[in-house]
Amino acid sequence: MPRPDFPKTFPQFVLRFPTEAACWNYLVQSRWPDGFVCPDGHRGGFIQTRKLFQCPDGKQWSATSGTIMHRTKVPLTIWFWGAYLVTTDKRGMSAKGFQQQLGLSRYETAYMVLQKLRAGMVNPERGLIGGPGRTVEVDEAFISGGRQAEGHKGVLQTLLAAVEVKGETAGRLRMQISPAKDTRAILAFLRSAVEKETTVITDGNPAYKRITSFGYDHAVEEEDVEYRLPVIHRVFSNLKTWLLGTHHGAVSHKHLQAYINEYVFRFNRRSTPMAAFQTVLGIGSHVPGPTYDELYSGAWVHPNRPQR
Repeated sequence: MPRPDFPKTFPQFVLRFPTEAACWNYLVQSRWPDGFVCPDGHRGGFIQTRKLFQCPDGKQWSATSGTIMHRTKVPLTIWFWGAYLVTTDKRGMSAKGFQQQLGLSRYETAYMVLQKLRAGMVNPERGLIGGPGRTVEVDEAFISGGRQAEGHKGVLQTLLAAVEVKGETAGRLRMQISPAKDTRAILAFLRSAVEKETTVITDGNPAYKRITSFGYDHAVEEEDVEYRLPVIHRVFSNLKTWLLGTHHGAVSHKHLQAYINEYVFRFNRRSTPMAAFQTVLGIGSHVPGPTYDELYSGAWVHPNRPQR
């Protein structure tokens, strides 16, 4: 049996997911289109009274096991609608707006669901961008994280970015908050994001001088070029506009990578936003999400954020 398709319009979404049962059925059919199969390949049974699947070894699985919704007490309809909102609205959404749109009584619930959805926006098996015969612009920027009180700037952090260049348009994007702006940090980011044999275009920063020894072709745009690295600078400008417009610049520095991940996710799927809601929910993957305590204590390390 093929996996169920995803709704392509808002009316289709409304009709497809009106109830908890509809969402549950969609999860099960998406994850196990030919019936539940245990991780070891054996067929499992189903406990109707608890809506749990059970393997011969006694281990039990729910429809949300291994997704960001695992052990959730929030209704599935909220998760589905939330995933729809954050993937189809190109402006994104603040936790306050999310709370209002979904009619949630507690801000904390809205914030937690949003952060879990953001965790689901990073595919742990994503590929590298670029490749032989392709061009990628790479650059750094300073970006502010933390509330900006009157007369005070937020905490400035280094943002490393790489974007495929296709004529005057952008292809896939990778971004990462970095603890430093030195050669080691830049090379580590480059090797984790861009394929070898890619033509990498940078400015004259000396930190890029060694990249040819790692298998990249290197082109430097001269200082007197009127519009240096135009594609990646446009990406930086749009990111800062989004953070100021949607979040009013009030993004905690310890969670800034999560917002960067959201921007990159939506950027890379700007042509297929309706298909993205499956990915965000973690359907078909095993993407862990933060617990309440991990999120508020700062112990949770957002995907893509390197350890110091």
